[in-house]
Amino acid sequence: MNRVTEEWAASPHPENSSSTNQPAGERTPSVTAPVVNSATPDFFNVETLLSEDERQIRDAVGRFVDDRVLPIIADCFENERFPAELIPEMAGLGLFGPTLHDYGCAGINNVAYGLILQELERGDSGLRSFVSVQNGLCMFPIHTYGSEEQRQRWLPEMAKGEAIGCFGLTEPDGGSDPGTMKTTADKRGGDWVLNGAKMWITSGSVADIAVVWAQTTDGMRGFLVEKDTPGYTTRDIPHKFSLRASVTSELFFDNCKIPLANQLPLATGLSAPLSCLTKARFGIAWGAIGAAVACYQEALAFCRERTLFGEPLIHKQIVQVRLADMVRRITNAQLLALQLGRLKDNGQLHHTQVSMAKWNNVRMALDIARDARDLLGAGGISTECSPVRHMLNLESVITYEGTETIHQLVVGREITGTAAL
Repeated sequence: MNRVTEEWAASPHPENSSSTNQPAGERTPSVTAPVVNSATPDFFNVETLLSEDERQIRDAVGRFVDDRVLPIIADCFENERFPAELIPEMAGLGLFGPTLHDYGCAGINNVAYGLILQELERGDSGLRSFVSVQNGLCMFPIHTYGSEEQRQRWLPEMAKGEAIGCFGLTEPDGGSDPGTMKTTADKRGGDWVLNGAKMWITSGSVADIAVVWAQTTDGMRGFLVEKDTPGYTTRDIPHKFSLRASVTSELFFDNCKIPLANQLPLATGLSAPLSCLTKARFGIAWGAIGAAVACYQEALAFCRERTLFGEPLIHKQIVQVRLADMVRRITNAQLLALQLGRLKDNGQLHHTQVSMAKWNNVRMALDIARDARDLLGAGGISTECSPVRHMLNLESVITYEGTETIHQLVVGREITGTAAL
C-alpha cells in the first residue's frame, strides 16, 4: 500500500464474498450475489476486480462526498456558488495530481483516479470538473510539457490546493475546431505578447495560473499566464442552468506580456492540447457513472416508498423494467471504464477508446438522469431531488471535451479508416 492509501484508509473494507461448507464430493460452486444495495450497484461484481488500494481510495472519497458535499451541494447549485471551502480538504485527500509522481503527488494508478472522479461526480459534476481541470488540463501539461523549473514552481503548490489552474483552449468562435484558433502569441524581445479571448473556461476567474494555447509563427504553443498579469482579465459567465456549482469564465488577453520562460517548451502543435483533453475525457468517462448512480439510487428509494393505486411503485412491472435498465446501463459503463483504466495503466490506451467511453458513459448517465427525474414525478423538478441537478449538469458534460457527435465521428473514422465529410 502506498503512502496516500495508508492515509486514506480510515477503516478496513472487507471484500464482498460468500462461502459455504460443501460436503465432500459435491461440485456446486460458491456464488456471490450481485451487489445492488451498496453505495454503487455492482451487478457483475466489479468490486472483486479492484485492488484493496483502489477500494480504499474510492471509499475514502465516497465518505468525503457523503459527509461534506451532499449536505451543501443543492444549495450551492441553486445559488451559483462553487464550494471553495472544500479545496483544502480535497488537497488533504490527495485529489490533486494523484497520478503524477514526485512534486508532492501520490502516484496512484489510473483506475484509482477514475474511482475518485466517479465518487466526486456522485456529488456533483461541477466538483468533478474542478478536479478534472486541475489535474488533466493543468498539472498534466505542466508535468508533461513544462520545464523542470515550471514543474518545481507550480506542481507542489497545485498538489496542496494552494494554486488553482485553468485551461484556455476553447474560443468564442472555436468550439469543436480548435485548429481555427484566433488567439495569438508574438515574440517581442524577451517576452511573448498574447492577444485574443477564451470562453467556457472552468475555474477561470479563481485560477492562479492559466494554461493558454495560442497561435505563433511556428504553430500552436502552450503558455503559462499568471493571475494579475497586466493585459489579462477574466469575467464569469452568468445565468447558467448547468454546472451552477462551478465557476465558468471568459479569459481576455490584450497585449498581455509574459516572459519567454512562461512558454511550455515541449508543447508544440495541436497534439499537445489534444493529449490534455484525452486525459480529461478519461476522467469524464468515470465521473458520469457517479452521476448515474446517484440518480438511480434516488429513483429506487422513491419507488420503494411511493404508493400508487394501492401498491408501492416498486411492485409495478414498468417501474422494475426501468430500474433494471438503469442497472444494465450502469453495469456496461462500469465494465467499460474499468477496462479503459487497465489499458491506460498498461500503456495500451488509444485515444479513440477514450472517445467511445466518454460517448457511451455520458449518454448513459444523461438518459438515466432524465428517466429518474420522470420516476420522481412532479417533485423531481426540485433541487431537493438530485436527478434534475445531475440532468442539467450532464447537458454540459455531454458537450464539453468533445461533443457526443465528435466522439461518434472519431470512432467512425477509426473503424472505417475514412474521415466523414
